Amino acid sequence: MSDKSICKDLTLLYVEDEENIRNLLKSAIENEFKEVMTAGNGDEGFKKFKKYQPDIIVSDILMPVCNGLDMAKKIREISKDIPIILFTAFSEKEKLLNAIDIGIDKYLIKPVDVDELISTIEEIARKKLALENIISLSNNYEFNKTKRVLVKNGVEIKLTKKELSFILLLVDNLGSFVSHDDLKKNIWNNVKVNDAAVRTFIKRIRTKTDKEFIENISGLGYKLRA
Repeated sequence: MSDKSICKDLTLLYVEDEENIRNLLKSAIENEFKEVMTAGNGDEGFKKFKKYQPDIIVSDILMPVCNGLDMAKKIREISKDIPIILFTAFSEKEKLLNAIDIGIDKYLIKPVDVDELISTIEEIARKKLALENIISLSNNYEFNKTKRVLVKNGVEIKLTKKELSFILLLVDNLGSFVSHDDLKKNIWNNVKVNDAAVRTFIKRIRTKTDKEFIENISGLGYKLRA
């Protein structure tokens, strides 16, 4: 890869139902990334997206259980920014139109050339990650979406995995709010959690930041100030 600095800190999720193809492509590209994770269908891919929050998603379209387009649509409901690349057959024109509607960043015609895939990932990473990864927030806070760190005045604020997931969810919805139901669904993966536990969770983050960092929209949810 010609510009390893762009991708070396990134994690990639590759979704493909054919095991041999999945393993071959992973082997071909995994040295270029911090980590390459795999999934065997769209349902598994969506679950891994929520659990591990990769930086880039690469997926085939035709898969059992849940296809690549349906998975991408579900992912877009959570994150509007994560780059998604789909592999498709040349004849699947209707699916390509649907991909455009969903907001797919790029589609590649099968059989996929590894060099072309790597070049495409480089290009998207450069545009969507390397150049747009610093999100300015209120009170001198910044969130680096590539490195997944929250900083204030250049100093990193240590966060747990759940706390980081929550901040990333708020950043992805900057300008609007995240409802209590969405918070429980995405951070606790629908595991039953009471409101008191959520308030304690928010209070712990505010202790690490400040009281004004996370804004509480009464009766609706939470948001960050840009």
